[in-house]
Amino acid sequence: MNHSFPTLTPDEAASLIKNGETIGFSGFTPAGAAKVVPKALAARAKAEHAAGRPFKVAVVTGASTGDSLDGELARAEAISWRTPYQSNKSLRDSINTGKTKFFDMHLSHLAQQVRCGFLGQFDWAVVEACDVTADGQIVLTTSVGAAPTFLRSAKKIIIELNRYHSTKLTGLHDIYEPLDPPHRQPIPIVRPTDRIGTPTVKVDPSKIVGIVETNAPDEVKGFEPADAVTDKIGQNVAEFLANEIAVGRIPRKFLPLQSGVGNIANAVLGALGANPDIPNFQMFSEVIQDSVIGLIRSGKIKFATGTSLTIAKELLDTIYQDIEFFRPRLLLRPQEITNNPELVRRLGIITINTAIEVDVFGNVNSTHIMGSNLMNGIGGSGDFTRNAYISIFTCPSSAKGGKISTIVPLVSHMDHSEHSVQVVITEHGVADLRGKDPVERAHLIVEKCADPIFRDQLMRYVRATEHGHTPQTLGNAFLMHQQFLKTGDMRGVVWQS
Repeated sequence: MNHSFPTLTPDEAASLIKNGETIGFSGFTPAGAAKVVPKALAARAKAEHAAGRPFKVAVVTGASTGDSLDGELARAEAISWRTPYQSNKSLRDSINTGKTKFFDMHLSHLAQQVRCGFLGQFDWAVVEACDVTADGQIVLTTSVGAAPTFLRSAKKIIIELNRYHSTKLTGLHDIYEPLDPPHRQPIPIVRPTDRIGTPTVKVDPSKIVGIVETNAPDEVKGFEPADAVTDKIGQNVAEFLANEIAVGRIPRKFLPLQSGVGNIANAVLGALGANPDIPNFQMFSEVIQDSVIGLIRSGKIKFATGTSLTIAKELLDTIYQDIEFFRPRLLLRPQEITNNPELVRRLGIITINTAIEVDVFGNVNSTHIMGSNLMNGIGGSGDFTRNAYISIFTCPSSAKGGKISTIVPLVSHMDHSEHSVQVVITEHGVADLRGKDPVERAHLIVEKCADPIFRDQLMRYVRATEHGHTPQTLGNAFLMHQQFLKTGDMRGVVWQS
């Protein structure tokens, strides 16, 4: 590490930030997220509030972050507005009670909107790095996200120099920012392994006001072991894709995969790795999570590129210990590249994402509970789904001990329309919606994917309307949701005639 910038304490760094300013923080999931400066900023906000003075800042990141950023700032009531994604309980509560303004965004859109001024002036970039040089070359840590754009767009920069992360990460990043319209050129990636950028982010060193030294691991939690439901969902996905290869709809060499984040996604990847009919494959995704690392070690995954290494601490330590093995097999890029519709379409990516609920016609809600309360956000699922070679959504067929059906007459909030959703998979089966009209889709989804407890109830809804291209009954469409809100149970709905 060879830099000549002032060294600041977290409190000194936080004292430089003013009420009302906009900050671009590094982080895509807790991986690579700024940690000590936002925590100090939260403490400052509490002190300012206690003294009767206002103090709030706008917070923009790549996606979700760790509790030291989103959680601490939310509990300090220090966030005026937030975008593009979050997954923290404290912040979620602040958003759903109206204390924090939040607007949901497709993650591939963020960097361009920042550069073009759609989100206003960025006063600060606060970014975690494992190395920085005197001439302003920054080596990021376990995520890229939108950090390159924040660094370029912000007036001033604070760097959290985190000694926990090995400087051997140098070379694991491929930093590339496309030109903006009307000067944009095609992005020259035709294989997931193609490198088109630089290993560091180069900034004007005069913008770096200080370095805050840290030594803290990412706040990444491990995933729950696969249970009977998630394991069966994973098997159903693997068997569906193996059959697509067998009948010639997927090339025998297979295609790159994208997978969402979470316990179901982890189980799906595990099932793909265990299925002998799935060939060795590559990943072109947002998040590289725990199961990917084991599949890389076994050779099942030949190469994985994403914008973050969302890996539990103990597993990340093994990667650092064996970095030369992983160096040709892992690559981190900005989110506007990993999620870019041009590349998703060109590479023929098979996408696998998780739904909160799916309606009988194939529309998907992936962001809101009962239509009003935000869960996390759309993230990158829309970027991938709309442009996929095959788009798959997975979910358990029911929740809350069978009191909620995730298959409903009409989604209470729509993020992905029937025009983009091709396949729905639950633990009960697979509904392949390609080439099916709305009535056929409804029958397939109910028969193949719904919990048996709800099948008759849902089928009576589908059969209740015999006219129109899409047999939707507006008076009944949300009766299951309304009954749950009144009684806590969706079962036994009586449809209105």
